[in-house]
Amino acid sequence: MKILIAEDEPITLATMEFRLVKDGHEVISAENGQDALAKLTEVTPDLVITDIMMPFASGLEVLSAVKKLNANIPVIVLSAMGQENVVLEAFTLGADDYITKPFSPNELALRVKRFSLRTS
Repeated sequence: MKILIAEDEPITLATMEFRLVKDGHEVISAENGQDALAKLTEVTPDLVITDIMMPFASGLEVLSAVKKLNANIPVIVLSAMGQENVVLEAFTLGADDYITKPFSPNELALRVKRFSLRTS
């Protein structure tokens, strides 16, 4: 699968990228929301993983852009604890899943695998 990850925390981004590449996925990394929006004009990912709170453009903006591009592209949103209202808004905008930070790379891998099984 081709996966776009939008995450402004470098260590979290590197950890997700390492695990997903190890699992055989092609990963496109974006260090903020604006970077993710730009990459969406260049590639069509099979899955998007986006942090909600990012500089320049929020994960909600990334989510909206993905769903406008292709409503069938699944989006997993990442949120810090205590952001229930934002997570609910993400689901209203079409999010397919969410993971609360901090999370384990194994949990991420299992959730991604669920979506890869749908597309294969």
